[in-house]
Amino acid sequence: MTGSDLSDLLSSNVASFPLSAPRTPEPEGPEHERARRSYRTIWISDVHLGTRGCNAEMLIDFLDHSDSQTMYLVGDIIDGWRLKKRFYWPSTHNDIVWRIMKRARRGTRVIYIPGNHDEMFRQFTGLSFGGIEIRRAAFHDTADGRRLMVLHGDEFDAVMLSHRWLAFVGDHAYHFLMKCNIAVNTVRRWLGKPYWSLSKAAKHKVKNAVEFIGKYEEVVARAAGERGVHGVVCGHIHTAEFRAFEHDGKRIEYWNDGDWVEGCNALVEHHDGRMEILHWPEEIRRRTAGQAPAPAASTAREAA
Repeated sequence: MTGSDLSDLLSSNVASFPLSAPRTPEPEGPEHERARRSYRTIWISDVHLGTRGCNAEMLIDFLDHSDSQTMYLVGDIIDGWRLKKRFYWPSTHNDIVWRIMKRARRGTRVIYIPGNHDEMFRQFTGLSFGGIEIRRAAFHDTADGRRLMVLHGDEFDAVMLSHRWLAFVGDHAYHFLMKCNIAVNTVRRWLGKPYWSLSKAAKHKVKNAVEFIGKYEEVVARAAGERGVHGVVCGHIHTAEFRAFEHDGKRIEYWNDGDWVEGCNALVEHHDGRMEILHWPEEIRRRTAGQAPAPAASTAREAA
């Protein structure tokens, strides 16, 4: 996919989309290659490019320090809802697109599953642009033989299904909270403190939000069980999580790869099939302190 190809693809859906060469090129050289972590698979979602809430610098850091054979973009990568209302596209967002395109060119299999915020791309399901495959959903086979269903997850959101207008109202409120989150972390940087998510903390304090997340996880896991797979990977609710459920006497794994607005998380599969949720602000903190990467916090084998 060339820059003009992507620009043409988006221009029919958003007013104007300038794509240029990256302002900050991807680091290269033997020393950098040794510092990159190698995974079999990476899942990321809910980046929300085109919004001020996107933690673009942190995602660029993650992309510059990791590599994989396969990469899943599990929806809401570009926020078409916000771009249609007000165009916002800084150079860091452009740099992320270029890094993903570069991975596809150098042999990484990149599978893009659009979500509700980038639903304009769902019309291209089944097509491939410059090595980036667009799918409505996908099935992934891990190195140790488990079969996982991969989808964004808005298909199981009762608000999205029954009250779409309420989802748009909630989107406005959410982006207001994101502006507050930016202000809080600007002050924290001045004080020399690490990143902290105001919105994530607020969400975990609100009882209704906690109940919604719990019910959502159960519904998605049950849907995976009904399809005869071992588990599901999704995004949508901006809450990175691993849980195990029972369905018809079988164990179903629920994995949520989080987001790059609040928690800044990615889900990865190691080459032996182990799964791990990465909390990138913590990874950066440990690297800055000269500490080794944290051991896998939640893996399918340990939780089995």
